[in-house]
Amino acid sequence: MLRGLDISNMLIIDRLELAFQPGLNVLTGETGAGKSILLDSLGFVLGWRGRADLVRQGAAQGEVTAWFDLAKDHPAQMILSEAGLPGGDELVLRRVNTADGRKTAWVNDRRCSGEVLRALSETLVELHGQHDDRGLLNPRGHRDILDVFGSLDTLRDKTRTAWAAVGKARKALATAETTMATIRAEEDYLRHAVAELDALNPQPGEEPELDARRRLMQGAERILEDVQRAHHVLGHQGAEGSISDAVKWLDGVSDKAEGHLDASLSALNRAMVELDEAAEGIVSALDKLHFNPSELEDTEERLFAIRGLARKHQVAPDDLSDFADDLRTKLAALDAGDADLAQLRRDLEAVQEAYDGTAAALTKARTSAASKLDGAVMEELAPLKMERAVFATQIAQDVAGPGGVDAVAFTVATNPGAPSGPLNKIASGGELSRFLLALKVCLTKGQSGLTMIFDEIDRGVGGATADAVGRRLVSLGDGGQVLVVTHSPQVAALGAHHWRVEKQIDQGMTTSTVVPLDTVDRVDEIARMLAGDTITKQARSAARALLHL
Repeated sequence: MLRGLDISNMLIIDRLELAFQPGLNVLTGETGAGKSILLDSLGFVLGWRGRADLVRQGAAQGEVTAWFDLAKDHPAQMILSEAGLPGGDELVLRRVNTADGRKTAWVNDRRCSGEVLRALSETLVELHGQHDDRGLLNPRGHRDILDVFGSLDTLRDKTRTAWAAVGKARKALATAETTMATIRAEEDYLRHAVAELDALNPQPGEEPELDARRRLMQGAERILEDVQRAHHVLGHQGAEGSISDAVKWLDGVSDKAEGHLDASLSALNRAMVELDEAAEGIVSALDKLHFNPSELEDTEERLFAIRGLARKHQVAPDDLSDFADDLRTKLAALDAGDADLAQLRRDLEAVQEAYDGTAAALTKARTSAASKLDGAVMEELAPLKMERAVFATQIAQDVAGPGGVDAVAFTVATNPGAPSGPLNKIASGGELSRFLLALKVCLTKGQSGLTMIFDEIDRGVGGATADAVGRRLVSLGDGGQVLVVTHSPQVAALGAHHWRVEKQIDQGMTTSTVVPLDTVDRVDEIARMLAGDTITKQARSAARALLHL
């Protein structure tokens, strides 16, 4: 329950502190006195998105504080716990709006986000503004209203999940069909290209290896003769034989040279070893330089074939092997495509069947909820002087979507024998207000600890009808709390607590204040609402009658 509201520097409010009570709280005053500002301020501290220019002109910042009583089992306690905020039997919300537009909020003296405020507000306050009937008039919102009444969130979430699965399966099938169509369009090319690549079977690193081999063979004839001469010179008839003879001659006389030949012999022996290594290298080179003339032709043919295929497919020669693998993968996908498409179609059928079942269950639940809502609204219409009106929730087949397959519309017949039709075509302004009140009452039943606020819910009605609306508001306030902004004297007279909102101009500055009214002041205020600026004895007498004084 809302206990108090403290407002500082918000629009035309300088400083204002209000203490609200259980039951029906009534706010009255002339049009433009600032009643809507109170609601804007309350909405601001609750995190609602509204007017941006709330700070009073000339002030550095505006501030609103609201106090609520919380039971231990109040839904707000869980939100506080999940947000890591302190709970308890009192909830204090404070929010500041600076002149440059920055907003800061606190919950029980702890900083919090606007998201947390809005989550708390849903458990604390139900506001019904002057233009809430726009939502009532728009059939697009009727399905949501019905779902809220029937507590169909779980089933609707299940339907939404099933619809998402259908969308995902449809997308997967469409993507696969598009891919398959593309692959089929190039099937001939793929099979020819794969056969060509398989026949050649190029390997990574093969092209530079063939190129080097080709160059070697092309230059072999020119260098072979010189290499052979070098081999001959180094052989037994050349350097090797001469060094061998020198070693033999020196070795025969070294024992008589008293060691003077040892160093020379060692050097010659090392030279023989190096010479042998050189000769072996030349022999190996000669082996490589000797080739079959047709080998050059074969090497060039394969080298040119690899390069030609690389140019054809616009890839590097070393990438031909990977390119061939990619083409084989596409062909494999093509060959397996029919089976994959068949599986995807089966998957789509399965999720579609699941969605259809869930949507059908949601339709059944909505039909049941519609019957209960119709009965509940009809019960509420009777005390609102609309006992002959007929309220009916129509459910028709709609295009399938995340919210199911139902189109929901509220219809009314306001007079006996009259045909039913949409609210905006059949109901007058006063009738709309009462339909709205009846619906709101039905939708908020069972929400404990909720403060209900009605902003001119009684517009367009008067006399006995206004009295009936007021009495329904009183019954709503029994055991709870209702705040009403009203211009109806019948409604104002039924309030358990009454405040007058008035505007004052002092030294060119306009301010709005709220004055609690005692019994005498209430008589004058209700007389004003009945008579206007000039309060007559008759108006006071009528006001006392309304107040049962």
